[in-house]
Amino acid sequence: MTLLINALRIENAPDLPGLTFRGFEGTPDFGHMAEIINTVNKTDQNEGTATAEEIEKNYEFLQRSDTDKDLVFIELDGTPVGYGRCMWDKEITGKYLYSFFIHLKEESRGKGIGTAVAGHFIRRLTEISAKHPAEAQKYLQSWASSTQTWYSGLMEKLGFEPARYGISMVRPASELMTVSPLREGLEVREVQPEDYRKVWEADKEAFRDHWGYVEPTEKDYQAYLEFPYFEPELWKVAWEGDEVVGMVRNFINPKENETRNCRRGYTEFISVRRPWRRQGVARSLLTQSVQMFIEKGMEETALGVDTQNPNNAMHLYKSVGYKETKRFTTFRKPL
Repeated sequence: MTLLINALRIENAPDLPGLTFRGFEGTPDFGHMAEIINTVNKTDQNEGTATAEEIEKNYEFLQRSDTDKDLVFIELDGTPVGYGRCMWDKEITGKYLYSFFIHLKEESRGKGIGTAVAGHFIRRLTEISAKHPAEAQKYLQSWASSTQTWYSGLMEKLGFEPARYGISMVRPASELMTVSPLREGLEVREVQPEDYRKVWEADKEAFRDHWGYVEPTEKDYQAYLEFPYFEPELWKVAWEGDEVVGMVRNFINPKENETRNCRRGYTEFISVRRPWRRQGVARSLLTQSVQMFIEKGMEETALGVDTQNPNNAMHLYKSVGYKETKRFTTFRKPL
């Protein structure tokens, strides 16, 4: 059976009563996306919430993904039950990554829908890849958490293999925190609007040696400024004179805290530039951040980390009391 989506075709879709597919129809769809994400997260025991406003803002900064061709809605009897999107990136190493995701509600799983939509995205990404250098390394890519067993199973069925693991870590605020001092000559001071670009550039530089790094664009800088939880007053940024040394760009997600009935602060976007590594900078900024959130009445702090981080960040996080709560897998398959 073949179904049409705004002149795109999905092959091998299951013949199920009321099942249809369509493309993106504009602003009203952001509400559908948020409802689907929140329902799927609850089913799959994933933390995190989404709002239509946040998704719409994110879509202002999409790159290398065409909503007219690369976004698919799945409907049963006219009601959206899932959606997915594909995109591509080029790593700084020259590797091309062709990625996709599918969010599908529980009652629509195990019926061949996910397989058909994944096949559609793979064909679309193969078409895109043909425009890139033939000699380049090319990989299909997707992601799943340890509790997303349906999606992990789909990846395995399609021949994808685990390529990398990340973990979520949480530290309860009930554990006392000893703040580590910065070495002499370094200081933490409040970030001013004129510093935003300098902080951004420092973070870009610090992450260039990390796995999967894609060189950010000016559009990424604008997305950084428009991040829904852009809270420079919570950041801990270390300086040596006018040079940014390292940072923890802390934030609070009020909607998530309300939904989960908790008080969590995120100690995220942690980086230190190469000349200042191995000098205790990250430990000092992180412990300062945790102490700040404790003083603000947070119940816990949280972060995510690559298990193979080249600077052994996971060891640091464990040493200050963070514990693993969930594992995430990046799946890849040569294209």
